[in-house]
Amino acid sequence: MSEKTTISLPADYRNPASFEESRENPCNFSRNRKLHVVVAGVYFVFNSSLGSSLSSGADDEIARQFAIPRDGLKMVLPTSLYMAGFAVGPLLFGPLSEHVGRKPVLVATYSIYLLFTMGCALASTFAQLLVFRFFCGLGGSAPNAVLGGLFSDIYNDPHQRGLAMSWFMFATTFPPLLGPIISGFVSTVSWRWAFWAGLIIASPGLPFLLTMPETYTPVLLRRGGESSDDSSKAQTQPSMLSILGRPFAMFFQESIVFCCSMYLALVYSTLYLYFQAYPIVFQDLYGMTPGIGGLAFLPILPGSILAFIVFFLYSSHHTKALQAGHPWARVEEYRRLPLACIGAPAIPIALFWLGWSANPSLSPIMPMMSGVFFGFGYLLIFIALLNYLTDAYKQFSASASAAASTCRSVFAVCLPLATTAMYGTLGIDWASSLLGFFSVAMAGIPFLFIRFGARIRAGIFSGLYID
Repeated sequence: MSEKTTISLPADYRNPASFEESRENPCNFSRNRKLHVVVAGVYFVFNSSLGSSLSSGADDEIARQFAIPRDGLKMVLPTSLYMAGFAVGPLLFGPLSEHVGRKPVLVATYSIYLLFTMGCALASTFAQLLVFRFFCGLGGSAPNAVLGGLFSDIYNDPHQRGLAMSWFMFATTFPPLLGPIISGFVSTVSWRWAFWAGLIIASPGLPFLLTMPETYTPVLLRRGGESSDDSSKAQTQPSMLSILGRPFAMFFQESIVFCCSMYLALVYSTLYLYFQAYPIVFQDLYGMTPGIGGLAFLPILPGSILAFIVFFLYSSHHTKALQAGHPWARVEEYRRLPLACIGAPAIPIALFWLGWSANPSLSPIMPMMSGVFFGFGYLLIFIALLNYLTDAYKQFSASASAAASTCRSVFAVCLPLATTAMYGTLGIDWASSLLGFFSVAMAGIPFLFIRFGARIRAGIFSGLYID
């Protein structure tokens, strides 16, 4: 009879300090080398985020080229299949970065992203375009799983790590807003120029990745030959099944990973729903052109900048309190989660504002201004929850981030597919309000983690495993 197999988590994955404290950390890089790593990672995620929305501003020209109805379900697929790649990729690349290292994964996936972006520009059929968009998303998905662990490798100080993560999150927020603007204007020449523009912008990032150092401590130790022939250690090496199954295990075993993933999924998928909803509001209702209609995304930027300011102010306040020895500052949940508590109400405000101010009798500036609240809430929630995952799971944060990334990408595939039907049936007002009600329900998650997070991390509510 065969033994029952399990996908289990390393015994110290919640607190890998024992791993790092027992050896000298090889990642003692200079400030400039750390800056190189951060720039390389952020530039990658900037381009993969930009690529996610590049096709949306060129929808009219793509529909005309391939004789597809502009309001048909097929026109959602170039974005949805990109997000499908975002959903699949982290499950591979997050765990692999904890096995072969961060640099090989990032270099390989960025090369895939560049290659298939060029393929999109050269596609001769709509089917080819869809396949190439999926592989673009697959290659571009790696930073969503890897960068949390990458920054955890080089920054032991949570404040510095939080700053790096905030730039990472900003690079996931602003570029998708640029995509419809860029493609809306350049597609007047040819829809292919939307992808050529993406390739031109992205190409300088490859040298940054090729010249960055490896940062993952276990890989560096193996390269140094430390205990490479130790048979007792060889027996404890995880199998590939265990490595690739770790994000699934963490998603189902860990309340923190599950709840953060679901909340981030709702907020993230709402952003990608906007790429289908905004044309309904600003092109169909207000009669704007695709290029001008794309400018409606711009108010999200000042909201994101305001969120940055709040993050820096709170981070500075927390650091001073920690240095002064205040007990509250030593509680893990108070390092990040209050930012999510501040940002949580802004999402339903944005959705209700968008829904009930979109009226031909009112200026289009009114529904546009809802983006300020959305950008504010979106960035604060992402900064807080992704940093919380990184702080809580440290060495294995790439797997935790992979679980969260896949969950939100699945939602970002599915929700936009329902946008046209939902807004057509319920109307702009009630369709937006329905999302607002869901966001109100999710807003309690960071408050619950502040109250119960320490007990959850201690494992009181955990303990499941996957057969």
